[in-house]
Order: sequence, then structure tokens, then C-alpha cells
Amino acid sequence: ESSGLLACARQSAGIGMARRASDLLMAAVDLGESGANSHQFATAATAVSEAAEAAGDAQAEGRARTMLTHVHSVSGRFADAEAESRRALELGRLADDPVSLGQAPNQRGIIALYENRHADAESHLTEALAAFRADGNRPGEASALCNLSRVHLATGRTASAVDLAQQGVSIYEADASGLALRLANGKYALGLALSGTGQTGRAQDALTEAMSIFRDSRQQLWHGMTLFRLAQVHLAIRQPAHAASHAEQALAVLRGIGGEWRRANILTTLGRGLAGIGQTDRAQVCWNEALSIFEELSSPEANSVRNLLRPASVAQAS
Repeated sequence: ESSGLLACARQSAGIGMARRASDLLMAAVDLGESGANSHQFATAATAVSEAAEAAGDAQAEGRARTMLTHVHSVSGRFADAEAESRRALELGRLADDPVSLGQAPNQRGIIALYENRHADAESHLTEALAAFRADGNRPGEASALCNLSRVHLATGRTASAVDLAQQGVSIYEADASGLALRLANGKYALGLALSGTGQTGRAQDALTEAMSIFRDSRQQLWHGMTLFRLAQVHLAIRQPAHAASHAEQALAVLRGIGGEWRRANILTTLGRGLAGIGQTDRAQVCWNEALSIFEELSSPEANSVRNLLRPASVAQAS
């Protein structure tokens, strides 16, 4: 029913019902990251944002722009996502809207995490967590906790990363009605944190459970990303053949979805797996493609890929 639902949102905004249209978009947010519907969702969110702006409805515009932030972020358009999230937060403050006051900094935190701006990410996510708690928004609180877990993991605080992710999962499990996909996101974050503490068996269990939900829900983006994370776990436990297999599956699932930054990260991991089974020529092809993408995006990950392409590194990996 996705096409009709998104058409309804666009049409509602066009006849003076921007507030209802923006809330409909928020209820249908999973369409924005499914892959199959991301473009339609972005088109609808743009139409609702513009209609709300023309009507002077700060609440509706702020909520619609949080949805635009989300779809830009999952598509790898981080600069566009950051711009929309800033505007959404301004509008949320103007309208004193608890929804945008939680969602916008939560999304800004995710973007900052992707861009390795960890201090900014923690600041934004702490703000989001406080806003969600003030509003009594338990799923929002769980989301912010799981995202904070990833910041703690990235900054070496592995024990607290596991604790934060587990808190988020516990909230989702306490009210799982209608939140299966969010529970899968929580298990994804928990799997990453467990992997960071060396608990690879538990990490695989959490990630496999998340992948099953994503796959059954036809959420291609997160299905593919969970395959990628499983590939990283296999690398950590010196199973390069399994790592390469999972990374190849991830690329197949994410064909045309998720943006070039995510593709480059998966190619890097695929190269590591291939090098580990002696296929160094294929590994270098993967790394060269990843490097080209990271350089075009001015991403800091380019440096680590350059190191992989040094002859000594290639020989060591094989």
C-alpha cells in the first residue's frame, strides 16, 4: 500500500492538511529506508515540508524535515541530512514540539557518528535522550540509547556501549507491539557493542536475530548492513572466507541502496576477507574502488584504505 499511502500524504499537504500529512510520514518512516520506497518517501516529505512552510506551520514543517533528514541519511547524503536536521531542530524549538525536539538531535547524532565527529554525536544524542524522556517517548529513548551505544563503542568505552544498547533493547522488548523493526535496530546496536568487547558468539547471535527480522520485513538497507556487520565479526575471529561471503551478500542486497559511503565500507571489508584467503588481486580491486569513493566524498576512511593498498599490508593480509 506504500504508493497510495505516500500519495495521500502529498495530496493532504496540498489541501491544507500539512500537519496530518507530516504525522502520516512519521508513521510510515520505515518506507523511507526500505530501499524500494526511499525516493517516493523523499518526494512526499519534500512536498509536505514545502506546503507546511507556505502555510507557516512550524510544527508540521519541522516533523516533515526530520523525515527528510532520515531519508537523506539512510541514502548516504549526509550534508543534505545535516542541513535538514538543523532546520528541523530550529522549527521544533519555535513550535515547542516535543517530537522534533527529540527526533532532530537524534538524527544529528547519527550523522555526526557517521562522520567521525564523536563529541558532536554524543552532545546531540544526549540532548535527544533528554527530550525523549521529558516527552515520555519510550521508543525514542531506546533509539537514542542505542545510538549513544555506538558512540561509546567508537570512542573505546566498550563496557558502557554494551550497557546502553542493552537498555535500549530492554525498552523495546517491554513493549514489542508494533516495534519489531525497532527491536531489530536495538539488536543490531547490541551486536556491534558485543563484538567490540570480544563477545563474538553473543554478537553473532544478536546480529543474526536482527537480520532475520530485517529480511522478513523486507528492509533491504538494514538487511544488507547486518550482513556487513556479520562479515566484520567473521574477520575478527579469523574466518576470512565467511567474511568475504557475507560482504558479497551485503553488496548484492544493497545494490543501489544506502549510498556510496556504505558501499565503500563494505568493499573495504570484502577486500580484507579476500586478502585473507589469498585472493589479493580481487582484494586490491575492492580497495581501489573503495578508495575512489572515499576520496570523492572526502571521507577520513580513505587513509585506512591507502594503508591496505601498500604492498607490505597486502602481503601481510594474505
